Amino acid sequence: MSNPIPEPTPHLTPEAVITQLRTMQSQIEEVAPLTQAQRRQVSQRLRRRATHVVEASINVIGVLDNVSQAIGQPLDEVRRMQDHSLRWEAAADEARAFLRGIEGANLVRRQRLDLIATQAYSIGAQLAKDPAKAVLVPHLEEVKRLKTTSRRKKAAPVEPTPPPPSPSVPPKA
Repeated sequence: MSNPIPEPTPHLTPEAVITQLRTMQSQIEEVAPLTQAQRRQVSQRLRRRATHVVEASINVIGVLDNVSQAIGQPLDEVRRMQDHSLRWEAAADEARAFLRGIEGANLVRRQRLDLIATQAYSIGAQLAKDPAKAVLVPHLEEVKRLKTTSRRKKAAPVEPTPPPPSPSVPPKA
């Protein structure tokens, strides 16, 4: 008996990935985009408190019911929050790895396109030497013009010159 050839898996388009990401985001209860300032503020606060200190402090809740009542959080709920935090941290790590993979693949695509474009220009320049292929000349000139303009350094902004100092008159004695 021969082994059946597995069906190739369909490849997602970028648009399909965006749609699926938006669907997943709408299904997550606590997605809270923070501004850069808010993120910095929360991170600074968290940096001051080591994880093991937070865990030991949570253990205080379980010692006496009075502590749980005073903070208004039962130990079970706090432990559930702690578990969610750890699991969502793993999900965030996986999402970052996914993003790095997409970015890497796109850099490789751009590199391939750059190589193809360089080869096309070089071959076109060789072919344009033949008068029968003069149709390439305007395209090559446009590429050359675009290369030149993209290499130009932008002129430094001209700073206004300060007015000359007014002559000081020595006081009369």
